[in-house]
Amino acid sequence: MFPIRDHNPSRRTPYVTLVLIAINVGVFIATVPVLYGPPAVQQRFFLDWALIPARIEMGDGGYTLLTSMFLHGGLLHIAGNMLFLWIFGDNLEDQMGHLGFLLFYLACGVGAGLTHVMFAQGSTIPTVGASGAIAGVMGGYLLFFPRARVDVLLIFFIFIQIVAVPAWFMLGIWFLLQLLNGAVADPNMGGVAYWAHAGGFVFGVLFALPAWLARGGPRFWRISHGHPMHAETVLGRYRYSDVPIVRRRRR
Repeated sequence: MFPIRDHNPSRRTPYVTLVLIAINVGVFIATVPVLYGPPAVQQRFFLDWALIPARIEMGDGGYTLLTSMFLHGGLLHIAGNMLFLWIFGDNLEDQMGHLGFLLFYLACGVGAGLTHVMFAQGSTIPTVGASGAIAGVMGGYLLFFPRARVDVLLIFFIFIQIVAVPAWFMLGIWFLLQLLNGAVADPNMGGVAYWAHAGGFVFGVLFALPAWLARGGPRFWRISHGHPMHAETVLGRYRYSDVPIVRRRRR
């Protein structure tokens, strides 16, 4: 189940969301020679700029809590992260304002990084990616717009369908999967930093709480019905994928 768009693009241009996407893409392009270069160069680069829990525990490399948020390990890594940021970032920026959203995003990223350090104590594996900060954006989105509709791509063998589901359903399942995977995965073995995702999500809810309460809290939900405060965009309908049926010839 993979989100591809929501039904309520923001009314105003989300400048900060666009700039964050541009910075992430620009940094990725600049680091492509490192990612696909000699292993020694790649190792030195990530030792300097990626988040390494053991290094943070020693009181060194605090700046990597920020720099690691703008580094990615491959094309699919950054493509997925930027898609999630675009889907969920614009409406939240619309509510928080440009500067407020930028500070919120960075704070969520730092919170996610510290959560990873707590659950991966002693790990020397470099960690990179914007997903912790974006998880915070998803948590804030859930608080503000729990009933907003999100189109998700469902793939089950040859069955492919795009369906609209409420944000609370999609984000709730996503958060639960981070907790479940985090409980069974060994953070010292590398792979996905599930606890960074979960921590970023929780920090996102907490950091968005003051802005939500300032708008009336539960009263904001009653007024908005859990949707962004403007009409949905009319989107086309999707059908099941057309899988050709090849029939046996009769002789």
